[in-house]
Order: sequence, then C-alpha cells, then structure tokens
Amino acid sequence: MELIFVHGALVRDGQWWWQRSADLLRERTGIRSRALALPSCGETTPEQVAGGLIADAAALRRELDDVDSAIVVGHSYGGTVIAEAGAHPAVAHLLYVSSYLPQIGQSQGAIMSGESNPVSIAVNGDGTLGVSGYDATSFGARFLQDADADTQHQAWDRVTAQAARAFMTPTSTAGWQGVDSTYIVCGQDRSTSVELQRLHAERATRVVELPTGHHPFITRPDLIVEQVRALAQKS
Repeated sequence: MELIFVHGALVRDGQWWWQRSADLLRERTGIRSRALALPSCGETTPEQVAGGLIADAAALRRELDDVDSAIVVGHSYGGTVIAEAGAHPAVAHLLYVSSYLPQIGQSQGAIMSGESNPVSIAVNGDGTLGVSGYDATSFGARFLQDADADTQHQAWDRVTAQAARAFMTPTSTAGWQGVDSTYIVCGQDRSTSVELQRLHAERATRVVELPTGHHPFITRPDLIVEQVRALAQKS
C-alpha cells in the first residue's frame, strides 16, 4: 500500500505541501507516500503545461500504473484530477481534503464560480492563470491562517501560474464513482467555503469534519494521518 498526494491549484512542489504528513505517516504506519507533479503547474516539461486537466489526469494514471494498491489524497483541485483520471484498479481508497467530486461535464472553473467569496484569479495572457492581489501575508491569512508566519511565507514562495485549461476543461469521467472514499471538511477553511465542501462531501462514502484551515496536512498532520490509518486498516 502506498499513498499518492494530488495537490491543489496554482501552487507547485506537492512534496513540500505533503511532507509533514508524509513523515508522520511513515513513522506511525510505515506507509510510503509520494506527491504527484502536476504538468499544468509547470512541474514536468514545458510542453505539457498547456495540456491542463487532461495532462494532470494522465500523470496520475501513470503514477497509479506504478503501484499495486494506493490511497489517493486529493486536495482542492486535486479532486478534479482524480475525477478525470477515471477508474484504475490500483485505487483502494480516496481521501478528499477540502476538495471536489465533480459530476461528468463540470469544470474546475464552473465549480469555483459558485463561491460567494471566490479567490481572485487573473488571466496572465499566455494561456495561464495566477492568483491576483495577494502577498505573503494576505495569502497566509486566507489559506494558512492556522500556520506560523514562516510556513506561510514558504507556501507563498510556491505559488505559481497554472494552465487555464486546468480550470476550463469539463471532466469527461468521474473517477470517484464506485470507489470507497472519505471527505474531510475543513471547518475553518477561508478558501473553499464550508457550504461547497459539504455539497461535494455528499458524494463521498463518509464525511469527517476537522477544525482546520485549508491545509490540515500542514497544520494538523496528526489528524490527517489518523484518517489515512483508518483507511489502510480497511484494505
């Protein structure tokens, strides 16, 4: 059993975001984990960036081809990548963290359009999008208010542009259907509204609510590892 972490939109270096949970998970359970490099965030080759959601989903399928059994963790946009990746025999469980379980035909942009206080995103003019109007302090206050200032600044250093097609491409499949899944609602999230989280959580097998901001795998890795351990015990 391994764990594959699929990070959210408009950031890079998934391993950094997941590392605190990865270390604790290995210590307490022996489960190894890896973070998916998202082509749409410029984490692979420049030629793959424009592929957007399709390229990200293909990258996840390649990772799954490399393991016998996996727990896949989708954070925020990562859930849309899981959906588009479709069914795969290596997926044992899905764990969603403040994420999305889109129906076929929904795009990431369409999902986010339902937010009452959406994150400000700007068109860069080169086929990519980026967060707009934030600095390290304001980004930290919205996305990582429960983390220390140093962690907030490290997170800000990993904010990046992302292919517009990651947001505009409708999903062609729903890889979450028919798979055992747990949805973690982040009750103090200032990025994804609790209302939207609960809407998508209704599509999961079970729901857990934690008193955290948008990135509990950074701020409360103990709580995340507890959920992963419970899933691993089911296999």
